[in-house]
Amino acid sequence: MSDVSLMIHGGAGAIHDPHRYDASLRAIVESGASLLAKGSSALEAVVHCVALLEDDPLFNAGRGSVLNAEGAVLCDASIMDGRQLKAGAVAAVRGVRNPVRLAYQVMEKSGHVLLVGAGAERFAREQHLAIECEDYFRTEERVAQLAKAKKHEIALDHSDATDAKLGTVGAVSRDRNGDLAAATSTGGVVNQRAGRVGDSPLIGAGTFADNVSCAVSCTGVGEDFIRTALARTAACFVEFHSMQAEEAARAAIRYLVDRVDGRGGLILVDRDGRCGRAHATPGMLTATFVEGVVRVETI
Repeated sequence: MSDVSLMIHGGAGAIHDPHRYDASLRAIVESGASLLAKGSSALEAVVHCVALLEDDPLFNAGRGSVLNAEGAVLCDASIMDGRQLKAGAVAAVRGVRNPVRLAYQVMEKSGHVLLVGAGAERFAREQHLAIECEDYFRTEERVAQLAKAKKHEIALDHSDATDAKLGTVGAVSRDRNGDLAAATSTGGVVNQRAGRVGDSPLIGAGTFADNVSCAVSCTGVGEDFIRTALARTAACFVEFHSMQAEEAARAAIRYLVDRVDGRGGLILVDRDGRCGRAHATPGMLTATFVEGVVRVETI
């Protein structure tokens, strides 16, 4: 099993009660690793893992998404295939149970890279993806969180100010053929302005994968990641500076902090299957499967 690698994340910030997420992170990465062991592709593994993260209300994606300033749930997601630089993404979609599956369909069947809003939702129905009613996404915890957040400024996913529990989720993988893939999904930032879109659905900012370098998924203050094109920046450290996964992840986060005083984190699997993570926040939730071993880190 040393020929496959998988890493997932559940957000970064000031994480309250981090061990609350251990069991879910471990179960999800083990499920994805099982697929890889049976010969599934890296692309299939990241879609599978991110969809499970979206289904878990602990995480700010899919069912667990935060509410924006108007009390609505609008989700973003993206996916990238490192074999041919194919990519798909959706932004500001309502009612789609698994935005990452919609991003995959955009990549495979739409002829486009990014669909937004009502057009993306219509495409989801055309592809017969699962659609849920508003109450599916509107959890009591998120309603209370929005009320609290309105007393403060918008803050990072895991924030002392809003007591938000989780942020963006993502997965990166290398399969037994050496192919790389990455996927990212989010409900955004609690109390964000209607119409705001962060880095998660933007290829090169929140998500990137290329077999010649690495696969990357980011989490944090989206505006900071957009301005630094951070996912692509991390990949450049691997491709052009021959950095390994951990070194490249740390270099990218240093760049984020140095250039824009950014906050957040990223996960990365390089072309040789090594995994790395780095964050400029008090904590980050990740789980890794590499060389047959599962490791969960919540700080």
